[in-house]
Amino acid sequence: MEINFLGLSSKQWTEAGISLLIVIAAAVLGRILVAILIDRGVKRLTTSTKTSLDDALLKTLRKPTYWLILVISLDIALRRLGFLTARWGTQIDMLLYVLYFCIGFMYVWNFIQNMFTWYGKEIAHRTETDLDKQLMPFFRRVALIILSVVGLIMILGYFEVEIGALITTLGIGSLAIALAAQAALSDTISGFMIMIDRPFRIGDRIEILELDTWGDVVDIGLRSSRIRTRDNRMVIVPNSVLGKSLVVNHSYPDTQYRIQIHIGIAYGTDIEKARQVMVEAVRNAEGVLQEHQVEALFLEFGASALIFRVRWWLDSYVDTRRMFDKVNTALYHALNEAGIEIPHPQMDVHHHFKPGDPAQFARLSGSRS
Repeated sequence: MEINFLGLSSKQWTEAGISLLIVIAAAVLGRILVAILIDRGVKRLTTSTKTSLDDALLKTLRKPTYWLILVISLDIALRRLGFLTARWGTQIDMLLYVLYFCIGFMYVWNFIQNMFTWYGKEIAHRTETDLDKQLMPFFRRVALIILSVVGLIMILGYFEVEIGALITTLGIGSLAIALAAQAALSDTISGFMIMIDRPFRIGDRIEILELDTWGDVVDIGLRSSRIRTRDNRMVIVPNSVLGKSLVVNHSYPDTQYRIQIHIGIAYGTDIEKARQVMVEAVRNAEGVLQEHQVEALFLEFGASALIFRVRWWLDSYVDTRRMFDKVNTALYHALNEAGIEIPHPQMDVHHHFKPGDPAQFARLSGSRS
């Protein structure tokens, strides 16, 4: 006697039970196959190679391969159920398409993730620039976003969903977001250009003339850059501001730095003697590079002194303030020992009056009293 339960005969329930056993067996055996074929078999081959690229590819295969085994077993289990109607067959085809597509999507997603991770660990630190380290997270995010959009369009296209309106909506929405986030977008583009053009690098000491700010570059981000001042204060500058400003890089092409001061000596002083005294004083100051020339240039006739420009080189811009102190002190003592006067600003006032004009002379004498 044929027994019906939920509209299915005992034979049909038997077929459904066998299909379920196929899926369960695949779930158990799938883990064993993945462990044997990938975790052990393929891993033995990858350990014999010098590069870790194959290890990254191995991570890409592990989980998607297990899910692929499950979906194949589900496909076989459902296909053997001959009592399913044509309507059920159509629904199953759609379900299996989505599952196979998701597994393919998982393969590509894992591949992108693992490739960028592998590059960051194995390649980026070997390059001379930090540009790739800073841009890799950005490129990975962009690649994953593009993959997601393409996958969504393919799924919608399979189900015959009109995507033209969706693409138009996305375009309008993107335009609205771009307009609303114009400042942030400008900062991001400027940060991207700074990383490519590299006017300064992390660790460089820079001076932003428009902002009257200077310090050491700590970080160059996509939106802003961070500068630590000599007072240990962190200045966060939007990259768009940096892109429009005049930036002086005190670390490029190297850290050697020439500095200068102006000093005045009294009129009537022997110029060559004064020049020699100043050059020797600066040359003997601690920290002045001996391989570079020390110069004392007579520039101009000042209001109350002969103006010299004294300039010298030091090994690092870090010592600029201390070198001013050392050199100024050395110059002051050397000029005093040589008897060369460093005049203070002064003004001589002369009164002219006509001889024989007693009234004018009386007025001048009265003003002095």
